[in-house]
Amino acid sequence: MKIWFLTGSQGLYGEATLAQVAEQSRRIASELNAALGAALGDGMAVEVEWRPVLTEADAIRRACLEANADDDCLGLIAWMHTFSPAKMWIAGLDALRKPLVHLHTQANLELPWGTIDMDFMNLNQAAHGDREFGHIQTRIGVARKTVAGHVSDPHVVARIAAWTRAAAGRAELASLRLVRFGDNMRDVAVTEGDKVEAQLRLGVSVNTHGVTELADVVHAASDAEVTALVKEYAERYRVAPELLPGGERHESLRYAARIEVGLRHFLKDGGFRAFTTNFEDLGPLRQLPGIAVQRLMADGYGFGGEGDWKTSALLRTVKRMSEGLPGGTSFMEDYTYHLVPGEELILGAHMLEVCPSIAADVPSCEIHPLSIGNREDPVRLVFDAAPGPAVVVGLADLGDRFRLVANEVDVVPPPHPLPRLPVARAVWRPRPNLRTSAESWLISGAPHHTVLTAGVGVEELNDLAEMLGVELLVIDADTTPRRFAAELRWNQAYHRLAQGL
Repeated sequence: MKIWFLTGSQGLYGEATLAQVAEQSRRIASELNAALGAALGDGMAVEVEWRPVLTEADAIRRACLEANADDDCLGLIAWMHTFSPAKMWIAGLDALRKPLVHLHTQANLELPWGTIDMDFMNLNQAAHGDREFGHIQTRIGVARKTVAGHVSDPHVVARIAAWTRAAAGRAELASLRLVRFGDNMRDVAVTEGDKVEAQLRLGVSVNTHGVTELADVVHAASDAEVTALVKEYAERYRVAPELLPGGERHESLRYAARIEVGLRHFLKDGGFRAFTTNFEDLGPLRQLPGIAVQRLMADGYGFGGEGDWKTSALLRTVKRMSEGLPGGTSFMEDYTYHLVPGEELILGAHMLEVCPSIAADVPSCEIHPLSIGNREDPVRLVFDAAPGPAVVVGLADLGDRFRLVANEVDVVPPPHPLPRLPVARAVWRPRPNLRTSAESWLISGAPHHTVLTAGVGVEELNDLAEMLGVELLVIDADTTPRRFAAELRWNQAYHRLAQGL
């Protein structure tokens, strides 16, 4: 994937000055490319590609249209090296559909005080040119991220890296195919939503396949594939004795592996990178998919329980955004509270489907009854989540728009062992505290299914929301109930007005 580096100038300065502009902008792009590559790491290969200096309106318009049409282009970084009269940018910016960073930088880190003359001033006037560019972006209403500072500054690079990860998530959503096996859980409101609007606004294509279609592929899995996968389970996890070969429940493990083999074939053949299941709609499947879903999430697939396609799409997006970063990302649900004053905690889990990428230790492969679903006991991975800072984020459909809500949290070890809780789980302390966090979450209308990520943070989520034109509310250490309620009212007014008549 590439990020195009655009440099603005004008013909007024002459060929010699424009040659200097080109040489310096190449150098800045090259320096940024190296620093950004180091910041992103090997997990997200993105190249900053320098493009020829833009000095007239038609070239700018064509550059923006070419960026729109190039699937390898994540977005644009624009810098007005000298002074680029902003009316030249109107047609291009109006046509642009890719994410944009306005980089307010300059070629020199420090001023050569003793030798500054007017030639230097004419060449190095980004402080002048970028203000003109900022005006026209605001005048047109261009969504962008503005980053000020020299590219040698780690803070500048970190902010562009966050934007790059968000742009990768936005590109993922734009081409995401998501399959729902059956419908959503009956009578549940928050897992409903407008799939047409989701495709228009977010890009994700959501379609349903009958669970019988999946069951046919599952039951067609070869014994050799199943045996190989069972062997992998034994090598990677602490498998309960009754599930091992010769154990009384070994056939249950083989059937769980058969589900995984079938799911992988179905998703790969259909080009799906996200999916949902529903314990109320299992058809011929003998188990609710447990370990299969967990391992597919660990490989980067999006997932939502009970037909929750919005959380599934969000999970896949955040997985893409966090590639190469330490800390995992999982489907999650706030389940129950520890409400002792001064010790308040949230215990998060789900029936089975928590991603082992967040595990603190080697997961245990176990089998236990599931009191709902009317099927055989499902096999699942059991573990505690690794401690550390994280974000819990949910996506809701409010009818007239989508809303993202994010809560900064601190995952902690369970204060006591949980020997009788047979599911993977995470325990966290929400910021600023449980009371404010819960009240803010509830009044925002945010969902009960969420994505828990220790990879990306609020900055990346904010950049993604800006790119998508989606509302984002953040609950953090500075949140107060009064200010959060006021923000809800302001946002309601803004988004209603922004939609027009």
